[in-house]
Amino acid sequence: MKIIQAPRASAIIYNVLVSRPAARPWLLPANICPIVPLTFLKARVPFNLVDISEHTLHVDLDQVNELLKTRKFGGFLYAHTYGESSTPQDFFRKIKTDLPEVFVLDDRCLCIPQTRPDPDMNADLSLYSTGYSKFVELNRGGFAFLEDDVLYQPSSLPYNAKDHEYIEQAYKQTIRAHGVYKYHDSDWLETHSEVPAWYDYSLQIEEMKAEALAIRAELNRIYFDKLPQDIQLPAGYQNWRFNIRVKNQRKILDAIFEARLFASSHYASLAGVMSDGYAPKAETLAGEVINLFNDHHFTTSQAEKTCNIILENLS
Repeated sequence: MKIIQAPRASAIIYNVLVSRPAARPWLLPANICPIVPLTFLKARVPFNLVDISEHTLHVDLDQVNELLKTRKFGGFLYAHTYGESSTPQDFFRKIKTDLPEVFVLDDRCLCIPQTRPDPDMNADLSLYSTGYSKFVELNRGGFAFLEDDVLYQPSSLPYNAKDHEYIEQAYKQTIRAHGVYKYHDSDWLETHSEVPAWYDYSLQIEEMKAEALAIRAELNRIYFDKLPQDIQLPAGYQNWRFNIRVKNQRKILDAIFEARLFASSHYASLAGVMSDGYAPKAETLAGEVINLFNDHHFTTSQAEKTCNIILENLS
């Protein structure tokens, strides 16, 4: 097992894609972070977006299975919605047995980072991030565990921070407008810079992980106790943020913002935005979920005020 590091987790995805022998299309979840399909566009690797399961909120494995039967794909990226850590190891194992040419990438960027590989890992690569707004937030850095026999060639692309800022603004504006995103290549992806030694980096991750767990436990308890159980997602989905589902998402978010507090509504369906198609279950989730902050950016007082605003505005 190899340990891979890069300035960003997306750089690792890019390096995987350009190291592959053929640019066959990949299967991605429709509710993936937009940076992921942007990375595929930069690498010039096509992709299909697949809807999520209404039960797991992760990509619908039945749909993935049917698609894998219909044509040749280069890979399958599995993402953990809101950092819920359960992993379909049997499904990964079946792909590796029946379709060994399909690369399996387990995107765990919203999960609690683990600095040792899972002994039951059946993906070709398990990916973590310590970038902005991740569970351990170092504002940069990604790492992965990669099978020894997988070809991986680091890239050294030109990088311009302004290009990165521009492309983020562009895709966010397109998603807000429910438009079709048109990609224009630029030097937005940072693939090469000095990274810390793994020993130092892993120690820092473990130290900050302990702090993050303590903060989240305190804030999550407030949300859990004060908010109705029927709007809360199951416990496994409450690590990255504390997530609720409501029918009047916009009203509640507006009330939170009006009180000079903050929350978010990740992740929008990218079907019809960055690819053809429609993903109704991902679309429904995106229109109902509210991510409540439970990290060092938020205080217990802010969490209590946020709960009061939600309770006042529930339909």
